[in-house]
Order: sequence, then C-alpha cells, then structure tokens
Amino acid sequence: MTRPLHLLVPNIEHRLEVWERIQQKLHEAPQLKPRPTVTLSRSFGCEGFPVAERVRAALEADSGEPWNLYDKSLLEAVHHDEGVSMRVLRNLGLSASRLEKLGLAPAEYYEQVRAFDAIGKHIVQVASGGNAVIVGRGGAVLCRDMTNCFHFRLDAPFAWRVENIALRMQLPKEEAAEFVKANGSRRDEFAKSQLKADTSDPLLYDAVFNNARHGAAEISAAIVAYVKDAWARASGVRPEQARP
Repeated sequence: MTRPLHLLVPNIEHRLEVWERIQQKLHEAPQLKPRPTVTLSRSFGCEGFPVAERVRAALEADSGEPWNLYDKSLLEAVHHDEGVSMRVLRNLGLSASRLEKLGLAPAEYYEQVRAFDAIGKHIVQVASGGNAVIVGRGGAVLCRDMTNCFHFRLDAPFAWRVENIALRMQLPKEEAAEFVKANGSRRDEFAKSQLKADTSDPLLYDAVFNNARHGAAEISAAIVAYVKDAWARASGVRPEQARP
C-alpha cells in the first residue's frame, strides 16, 4: 500500500515542542553566545530527512543542548499566527502561470509571495538563533551571508531518486518517476520565482554529496565533522575542544 509523503518526515509534534523551548530561551536570554546552523538542500528523492535527523541528533548529543529540525511541516505549524492559510503554504512554490492553469486566481500568487516573505523572516530568525537544521525552503540562499550557517546539498541521478521514492513510498516505478519529476519541477520553479536563484548551484554550499554513492549515515557523519571543525576555527578554539 502506498505510504503518504508526510509519514516520511520526522514527528511534527515533538519538533514543535522543541521549537517552542528554543524560542523561549531566545526571548529569555537574548545575549546567548552564537550557535551554528546547518541548512540542507536536496534534489527531490534524496534522503534529506534521514540525513537531517542524524545531523540534528549528533550535534545535540555533542553540544548537550537541544537542536531542532526545521522544515516545511514545522513552518506550517509555527506560522499559523501570521494569518496565512495552510492551503497557500502547502501550495507554496507554484508560479502564477501554473496557478492559472489550475484555475486559481492570480491574486493567490501574490498571497504566496507575501507568505514566503513572512516565512523567510522565520527562517532567518531560526538560523540566527542557531542549534537548527533547516531542510529545504531555500535556507542556503536566505542565509548565505550569515557567518554562523553551514550549507550542504544532496544530489543523485534521476534513476536512483526514482528507485528510492518507489521503495520508501511503496509506489510502482512509473508512478514514482512521475512523482519525482513533478516535485523536482515544482521546487525548481519555487527557487526561480521566489528566491531568484538556482539551488543546484554548487557554489552555494560548503559541500555537495552524491546520495547514490554515500548513504545517510556516511553523509551525516561528514557534515557533523565539518561543522564541528569549521565552528571551532570560527570560534578561535582547537577542534578537539569545540562543542557546537
């Protein structure tokens, strides 16, 4: 039986609780020392969430502080007080031309632009606070000038990504291929229309990993090692003494 896509992402209720605790600490102690943030971009069908969750868990264990995984699902949960409908947020990334083809009013496109402007502010806020793993949503582009942020991307050949989605969502390969193609196109449109950027550009990232050659455990270990070393150098301490 086909597995819904939302079942492949980490538990939203737990992450919302962590989000609230982190935000409370930021409000209570605004002068806390800087903390690092990781952004993770991926081609649709790569193991973004398995990698992100491993990175989050490893950095949390190493630092002894709570870290949170921040993605579209969590954005929807924390953004409700902005008055932006969940329908708009779920459709975020559709261009005006595609909205018209779907019979939606162009005015809704501008509501999406307004929604993403607000979401972008949330992402920058989270990134500046640190102890965050931001998955997708243009994190690398929005936070590229922030010195506490480290950016990574997962990529893989189309055929590998189709196989991965077919296995994880229990879909026939033909259906999985269409699913990967459609979602990949949607992400590309989102980046071009809202971010004015090509998120596949390797120069946006500290490192790009081929998910077809390296699994989630290997990639997450490399990311954690890089962040710990880079943060130690940025903080002016020896790597073996650093705790992110």
